[in-house]
Amino acid sequence: MTPKRPTRAGAFPKAVESPAPNSPDPAELYAALDLGTNSCRMLIAQPKGNQFHVVDSFSKSVQLGHGLEKSGRLSRNSMNRTISALRICRQKLSRHKVRRMRLVATEACRRARNGAAFLAQVQRETGLVLEIIKPEEEARLAVISCAPLVSTRTEQLLVVDIGGGSTELVWIDLTNVPRRERPRAIMRLHAGFTSDPGPFQAAKVVDWISVPLGVATLRDQFRDVEDDHARFALMSWFFEENLSAFAPSAAEHAREGFQIIGTSGTVTTVAASHLGLKRYERSKVDGLRMTSDQIDAVIRNYLALGPAGRRKDPRIGQDRQALIMSGAAILQALMRLWPTDRLSVADRGLREGLLYAQMSADGVLEDDGL
Repeated sequence: MTPKRPTRAGAFPKAVESPAPNSPDPAELYAALDLGTNSCRMLIAQPKGNQFHVVDSFSKSVQLGHGLEKSGRLSRNSMNRTISALRICRQKLSRHKVRRMRLVATEACRRARNGAAFLAQVQRETGLVLEIIKPEEEARLAVISCAPLVSTRTEQLLVVDIGGGSTELVWIDLTNVPRRERPRAIMRLHAGFTSDPGPFQAAKVVDWISVPLGVATLRDQFRDVEDDHARFALMSWFFEENLSAFAPSAAEHAREGFQIIGTSGTVTTVAASHLGLKRYERSKVDGLRMTSDQIDAVIRNYLALGPAGRRKDPRIGQDRQALIMSGAAILQALMRLWPTDRLSVADRGLREGLLYAQMSADGVLEDDGL
């Protein structure tokens, strides 16, 4: 089956990649920084209609959670790498004179015994104030960033965010929402999963879970297993076992009205491999729809390549090759539980959700539909 992009894949909150034609007014700028277990990412953007326009960005693999699984602490080298990256972020924020920003840390800082102390050190050395957000907020922000990819035909939606240190899953029932309102109903979840929806017909969050296993932490759990195929099978089985508390895992769903949206480096890498892209192109990946069979074919190819072949594969890339099989193990477990013809690939996530939430709270986005 040829993958298709949904007709609304270009709607807000798509990040416009080209630089702004004129120097933006600092008063119009917003920033969002996501410090995860593996990466440090930041976007600086300005509202533009019902979208936002990216003015500057930063992304670097800092491996903050390296060794965390064994020691329970952030290592000195990991913290030094991260502070170096955050200094670059501080320079960009200062250069653009950004005043409205939200800077957050996720699973690595949540789990590490010295997580709070590290963020105090970050503030002393860079002047940046980062907050550790709870798993529910991390899941909620990832969900609203994916709203434009929700099909109007979707009745049951599963949003999956595979991170470095954790994986968030949110199951949403849209059957009581008029079809044309379904993407907008997802955006309204920025106010909370259990908040009063007011006069609108609301999306219902059936269940959500934050599994403390991401591409880095799952890899570290099974690092001592030498056989590539055995390690992959064990990782996939172990992740599935950790989904037992997720209520919809045993639920029947109509395949026709069911959609999964996956947001992570794993999902975008699998999509790029499926398309045969030797150089990553966001415009071809974001919004792509894939079937369970297409995803399985890519994963089988990764296993056939072996570790040496994956290191040389330009579709995977050097930054991702060490983590792709743990991410693929998570993805395979999900496809085994919920096979679908409609997994939508989202090259968007926590940063976009942070920007949308800030701009929405300030009322600076036009409400003219998706």
